[in-house]
Amino acid sequence: MRYLTAGESHGPQLTTIIEGLPAGMSLLEEDINTDLARRQKGHGRGRRMQIEKDMAFIASGVRHGLTLGSPVALVVENNDWKHWTKIMGSEPISAEETDDVKRKITRPRPGHADLNGGIKYGHRDLRNVLERSSARETTVRVAAGAVAKKLLALLGVQIASHVIEIGGIQAERQTLSITEVKDKSEASPVRCLDENAEKKMMDAIDSAKANGDSIGGIVEVIVEGMPAGVGSYVHYDRKLDAKIAAAIVSINAFKGVEFGIGFEAAHRPGSEVHDEIAWDKDRGYYRKSNNLGGFEGGMTTGMPIIVRGVMKPIPTLYKPLQSVDIESKEPFSASIERSDSCAVPAAAVVAEAAVAWEIASALLDQFTSDRMDALIQAIESQRAYAKDF
Repeated sequence: MRYLTAGESHGPQLTTIIEGLPAGMSLLEEDINTDLARRQKGHGRGRRMQIEKDMAFIASGVRHGLTLGSPVALVVENNDWKHWTKIMGSEPISAEETDDVKRKITRPRPGHADLNGGIKYGHRDLRNVLERSSARETTVRVAAGAVAKKLLALLGVQIASHVIEIGGIQAERQTLSITEVKDKSEASPVRCLDENAEKKMMDAIDSAKANGDSIGGIVEVIVEGMPAGVGSYVHYDRKLDAKIAAAIVSINAFKGVEFGIGFEAAHRPGSEVHDEIAWDKDRGYYRKSNNLGGFEGGMTTGMPIIVRGVMKPIPTLYKPLQSVDIESKEPFSASIERSDSCAVPAAAVVAEAAVAWEIASALLDQFTSDRMDALIQAIESQRAYAKDF
């Protein structure tokens, strides 16, 4: 299974084409739009969320609520396009219009793709870079992830996300079912399970906004119901945890990833890190702990997958940093595009989508996947085999 996305931040639409879904899978637009709405929520979001009310349209690959096995195309229209038709339109513009309409950007913003992208593709107008490198593209990544989540749900795999840190304020660890994680995170303005930390996080976001600054944080994604043995140890590019790690750090502003206890393992002896194996007739094989976050040797263990991602503060600030104009080479204070003071709660939804996609892709790679009924049967067979192995 694979997907591609297309579209610019202020273009007419964002598009994704998904290939490899089995035929006969139930899929409705509301399955996707629920997650698109979740992405737009969160304390600290900026003005763009008031302009766009993202809704996906299924343009192909689904008939009467069921996938056909052919590529699925999803389209999300940009409501703000009417204000950008001449600036971002595909048609050539006259020399007379250029000065008034094109508004050439020559001032790269620190922390963005502006300067490096301009160097790579030879763009002297950096709008050609920032329009595509914008986190607006995560809209259709969430749409693709929502499709993957629907597939996983039909296969008995559940996924949830929540925020564990914002601006240095850490949530207290809680032992909750995955259903409780979903419910509590959805009810929180910052997707945090700890109500005491939630209030402090919101205050920190408000303080950052008042100071023209931004703050980052850490999100956690939990996956339950995965059969053991998905992924592979035979080569680096077939290890499922490696694929998930790559997906997490591919999200805009994410700079780190860990599984289970992650970097804490560096401070512990092996006897306090590795998960002892047990077996009983009801559960089959299981681990007495889950320090490794559901992975051993690049493969799932059958335990919950626990993955965390670190998001840096958003680099577009109302208290601008210094940069250099690529035309004049003179220093300046970086310009401001629309920005959030904190997007960590929304980023949790994006991380959830990214993980869901990699999990679903791994299942479709490993098991029969042309038909939904055959896929369900193959995975149930794997679960039974692993239990009695």
